Amino acid sequence: MTTAIINYGMGNIGSLSNAIKKFTSDYIITDDPNAIMQSSRIILPGVGAFPDAMKRLKELGLDSVIYNFATDLNRPVLGICLGMQLLASSSDEFKKTKGLNLIEGKIVRLSDLQCSLLLPHIGWNSVQNINPNSILLDGIPNETDFYFVHSFAYQLSDQSNLIAETNYEINFPSAIKKNNIFGTQFHPEKSSRAGMKILNNFLSIC
Repeated sequence: MTTAIINYGMGNIGSLSNAIKKFTSDYIITDDPNAIMQSSRIILPGVGAFPDAMKRLKELGLDSVIYNFATDLNRPVLGICLGMQLLASSSDEFKKTKGLNLIEGKIVRLSDLQCSLLLPHIGWNSVQNINPNSILLDGIPNETDFYFVHSFAYQLSDQSNLIAETNYEINFPSAIKKNNIFGTQFHPEKSSRAGMKILNNFLSIC
């Protein structure tokens, strides 16, 4: 049941792997398509700009690998922070850029959603309106705090993909799901015990 942490040069690989190793030694950090496709689940981290991340994924041939892993093999995928945003259909960051299109929607700047607070949104904030049937958020009470660093947010095309949201003057999706595909806008690997619970929940998904 190997977990592949995708290494494309734009993620918190160190802190994420340190968190994962608390639950399992059966994980790899890789950009190899074959190793990824042979894994049981993948985690797509991300820090930085959406266009740069998609460019890097395409250069490595990983955009199609991630898409096929999620849709053809129907295996679990978790996107974290920018990794969650990459699941979208497109992003308006700097320029219009196509995403992986695994959970339909687009990425927009929080200020374009009428948020007038300081950006980026950095620090601890609570997760609200948690879907009680969510496997990923099982055992996480409403109003639990997680660690955020972002200026852009997901605009979901289908609100049924929303499993939790957070308020930063306006509400934005902080956790999403479509079938076997999951995303968190916050960093579970930096979110203390609650974040560890979420990672363990994901690792428990076959």
